[in-house]
Amino acid sequence: WDSVPFENVSVDDLDKESFDIFYRETIRSGRMSKDDLRLSNLELLEKLNLLDGTMLKRAAVLLFHRNPEKWITGSFVKIGFFENDADLRYQDEVHGSLMIQADRVIDLLYTKYLIAEISYDNITRIEHYPFPKDAIRKAIFNALIHQDFSVGVPVQISVYKDKLYISNDCVFPANWTAETLMQKHRSLPHNPDIANTFFRAGFIESWGRGVEKICRLCKEYGISEPEYTVHPNDIMMMFKANMDVVTQKDDTVNDTVNDTVNAILALIKQNPSITYEDLTKKTGKSRRTISRIITELKTTGTIVRVGSDKTGHWMINQ
Repeated sequence: WDSVPFENVSVDDLDKESFDIFYRETIRSGRMSKDDLRLSNLELLEKLNLLDGTMLKRAAVLLFHRNPEKWITGSFVKIGFFENDADLRYQDEVHGSLMIQADRVIDLLYTKYLIAEISYDNITRIEHYPFPKDAIRKAIFNALIHQDFSVGVPVQISVYKDKLYISNDCVFPANWTAETLMQKHRSLPHNPDIANTFFRAGFIESWGRGVEKICRLCKEYGISEPEYTVHPNDIMMMFKANMDVVTQKDDTVNDTVNDTVNAILALIKQNPSITYEDLTKKTGKSRRTISRIITELKTTGTIVRVGSDKTGHWMINQ
């Protein structure tokens, strides 16, 4: 499907940032020569087999166009945090080319959705997340290259306190099962042109070793291998969290949030006209964190803003 020629887009319509991401990752992976890095965009697409004559293939549009959804519905990633199966707390969508999605999904997931337990080795800061980052990265990249984009449903990542799901629509070879994935198997990507580009960028391995490496990374991290649920038209991977990290994280986060809330209330009591900037400086927290806590305190009625944002002041309800 990704090899179908696409008449509506030219090379000049493709996105510079997406090419920059590809070249940056290619240099890092060393999977293309220095001469390849001097190619024009057109020459690069030809080398990656993303042209059909003079026309771009669909894979080229997905990989390098800023807004492939204009033609290919559902070509983005959706992330949600769930308290339980029925309670979605918050969500995000990552849009853009597949190069942009590959570049940003992991950062968003690990900066907003997963909180690390922090420890120190002398002066070196060490972050322990509930899931191994390299394994999650490989699983998400696999979902993107095996995604059946003709269905119009995005890749979905569902995050819970103790588990994480990655699901995508796909077309499995006949007679393949979850057991097949866990064994030695041939590499049969649904989108071979996308898979080849991801391989050249160093995002994925070849020879069907992705699942094997994900399982090994999970084992090394102290968690069980991911569980696969395979249906005729979709697949879901479920990772179980390292509960030691989750338990410590919950205690640390609750203590930290409570300390920050108490600090903000104390500062407001000392100076009812205190600004967001001063709260940020005095607590050492980001403007985003301060804004979130202030919003929660206003919602619960703990504090009230009297007057305008510029000349008003805060009042604490006792």
